[in-house]
Amino acid sequence: MTLSAPIHQLKRKARLLSRREQIPLHTALDRIATEEGYRSWSLLVAKQPRTTSARRLLPCLQPGDLVLMAGRPGQGKTLASLALLAEAMKAGHRGVFLTLEYTPADVAGRLRAIGIEPDEFAGLFECDCSDAISADYITATLAAAPPGTVAVIDYLQLLDQRRDTPELAIQVTTLKAFARERGLILVFISQVDRAYEASGKPFPDIADVRLPNPLDLALFDKTCFLNKGEARIQVAA
Repeated sequence: MTLSAPIHQLKRKARLLSRREQIPLHTALDRIATEEGYRSWSLLVAKQPRTTSARRLLPCLQPGDLVLMAGRPGQGKTLASLALLAEAMKAGHRGVFLTLEYTPADVAGRLRAIGIEPDEFAGLFECDCSDAISADYITATLAAAPPGTVAVIDYLQLLDQRRDTPELAIQVTTLKAFARERGLILVFISQVDRAYEASGKPFPDIADVRLPNPLDLALFDKTCFLNKGEARIQVAA
């Protein structure tokens, strides 16, 4: 069911309704959800594709996993990865979003787009937008992270852009060993080659991942391919 507006706009509408009619916010949220065709606000949020994908993916993950989350532009990779972090944090795990693409304000806006206020996870959520993000930077940043921490790297191909860092294959191999040693879950957002759009396949697959330089994709323990609001989750053989 398509919403009339993004979730963060519906949430703002509910706040205005709450103030205007002097009713509790949860009552206003439920009323907005009813207008959108859902019985409650919690059901509206739970039924959104990116949140559903995150809830399906999280139980599949184990400490030490490397995860590839891939899709063409506009297919919700960033929102799905943030929803995954939110699900992990709801379970009491730390969530870290390392991005070479966005500012902290951008990330906060995308969290709100899936109905999440960043302050809900104070002390558990960290957004790192450093230009220095690389395997060495990530291992240093997460050196003291507790086991079970979920960290999203946005995105895989950008690790391969700088001349002063090792080649991508070396960086990913380093991060795999680090994740297993520390009991962390590392999720890499990845681009998919534009040729996929002419393939007729319902979902991209490992052969569609865009790789300017060689990388053994068997290093990834789990994959999640996104297309048209749906997700295909696979476990490496």
